[in-house]
Amino acid sequence: MATIYERLLVPVNGTEHDERVMSIVAELAHEHQIAITLIYVVEVQQSMPLDAELPAEVDRGETILQRAEQYALTRPHHKLILVTSDLLQARSAGAAIVDEAIERRADAIVMAARNHTVHGKVTMGETVNYVLKNAPCEVIAVRVTSGSTAR
Repeated sequence: MATIYERLLVPVNGTEHDERVMSIVAELAHEHQIAITLIYVVEVQQSMPLDAELPAEVDRGETILQRAEQYALTRPHHKLILVTSDLLQARSAGAAIVDEAIERRADAIVMAARNHTVHGKVTMGETVNYVLKNAPCEVIAVRVTSGSTAR
């Protein structure tokens, strides 16, 4: 029997992989009503205050969230009952995603993952690894290919 999700958390980052993740979300919402929360995390460097003014990054994040929200709402035959978006500022995107999943009582996190090599070892990156290890819910990692970066 397939798992039925009611609340999904979907981190987006502005790559072409966002559309792939959103198409997976649309498939999950094909037969059952689902509420999704799209999030974009602006990572703030340690040398800056956490509430630093970062207008360029915030504008980019808002644009990415608007695009993802429009894409979600225009998918044919979906049953998305609620699409919300949130822009967060945090030191670590992984921790912010996990905290948001806890706060919103998400049933699952749906995110893109891409293999890359660091110091001779294949990894999916800090953000995906952190979410996989610490998420309070299921994580659906969509492993993508190509040269662009998925967190």
